[in-house]
Amino acid sequence: MKKLFIIAFLTFCFLMITACSNNKQEAVAMEEPMAATSDFVSEYDWPLAPFEAVNQENKKITNEAYNQEVWIMNMIFTNCETVCLPMTANMAKLQQQLEAEGLKVQLVSFSVDPSFDTPEKLKEYALKYEADFSNWDLLTGYTEEDIKKIAKSVKTLAEKPEGTDQVTHSTKFFLINQEGTAVKGYDGVNLPIEEIIKDLKNLK
Repeated sequence: MKKLFIIAFLTFCFLMITACSNNKQEAVAMEEPMAATSDFVSEYDWPLAPFEAVNQENKKITNEAYNQEVWIMNMIFTNCETVCLPMTANMAKLQQQLEAEGLKVQLVSFSVDPSFDTPEKLKEYALKYEADFSNWDLLTGYTEEDIKKIAKSVKTLAEKPEGTDQVTHSTKFFLINQEGTAVKGYDGVNLPIEEIIKDLKNLK
């Protein structure tokens, strides 16, 4: 009888200890913050080709300058007679909206005609759109082969047909994440600024 009492008592103690342990684990789990979730959904997974360039101030810029940042890029050239005009106007509008939203996001415009577009020409061009150069780099100083590699990395092209000074290039604005990867594209001629702002907030 005494033996049965001891066994029952030990069993009761074991169950109590197990219950306390489980309760502590549950309490800790409840105290741990939930992982942050994001509504952003990537459309692409395209690492941008490395580059070395100079901006409109003739300052050397490489892809590493934008590491750990979320940024927006497009491709333009100053002699463009068609799509670059509305695209650059839209980049200026986006810059103004970013400032209104209190978002610090780098904007980058790659020249697809680097043999013609000097830093001085790019600066003069952008000032027509009242560009703020504190967070907008217009890049040149690389070769035509270099810009072709950059374009190819985002599944597009930058080609100058023979007998013309115009360049065939993408009209998209690309969203680049902190790892230097293009994750989404937008119509640069009819730019969905509100969508971009939303995506930037979710991605940052």
